[in-house]
Amino acid sequence: MSSFRLVSALQLGCLRTSRGPQLLQPASACAVQWRPQSSEAVSAARLPCRVKLSAGKRYAWCACGYSKKQPFCDGAHLKQAPSISPLRFSPDKDGTVFLCACKQTKNAPYCDSSHLKVIYRDAVGALKGLFK
Repeated sequence: MSSFRLVSALQLGCLRTSRGPQLLQPASACAVQWRPQSSEAVSAARLPCRVKLSAGKRYAWCACGYSKKQPFCDGAHLKQAPSISPLRFSPDKDGTVFLCACKQTKNAPYCDSSHLKVIYRDAVGALKGLFK
C-alpha cells in the first residue's frame, strides 16, 4: 500500500469504540443508518470481524447490520428489520475466522472479500462528489 493511500485512509477513517473488534472505517460508516422497518441489510462495517469460534457452540450472525454487537445478533432486527432473520450456525472446529460485516457475502456468515466492492463503490461515489 502506498503511503498516499495509507494517509488518505487514516484521514477518512475512524475507529469503532465498542466491545467488539476495532475496525478502521470511513467516517460515514461509524454510525448505523436508522431506517424504520427496513427490508434491506445495512453495512455494519467496511471490513470483516476477526473472531474466535468454538466447535459445537451455536452462534447467531447478524444478517441485518443493525446489531450493536457485530458480527453477532442482539435482536435489533426485531424492530428495525423484521423481515431479516439472523443466520444461526455452529462451526465444525475451533479457530479464528473472519465473519462478514458488510453483509454482502455470498458465503454467509464468512467473509468472501465482497467488502472490497463496497469500499470501491464508496470511494468512487466520494470522488464523483468532489468533482460536481
